Amino acid sequence: MRLFFLFFAGLSTTAFAHDAPSGWQYPTACCSNLDCRQVAGTAISERPQGYIVNATGEVLPYADSRVRISPDGAYHWCSAAGKAYGKTICLFVPPRAY
Repeated sequence: MRLFFLFFAGLSTTAFAHDAPSGWQYPTACCSNLDCRQVAGTAISERPQGYIVNATGEVLPYADSRVRISPDGAYHWCSAAGKAYGKTICLFVPPRAY
């Protein structure tokens, strides 16, 4: 019985795949429980034409509807089926400084 309780108590503190590590929830338009993840700042580059996803070379213009402000100030990338080389569904970027 004790193991049963500990197992379910541990589940309550585990973040779901739909949640960012800091606790905010990825929008369902971007994530189906496996598509999104936090990435290092070095995974994304900024160029005059927009954000570059370094793993794929994909360019997302700054005004692209897939580019969103990150609630926790970190980069988060949502790709098709969560694949490292999948097409971008959403890209969360830190807010720009004034």
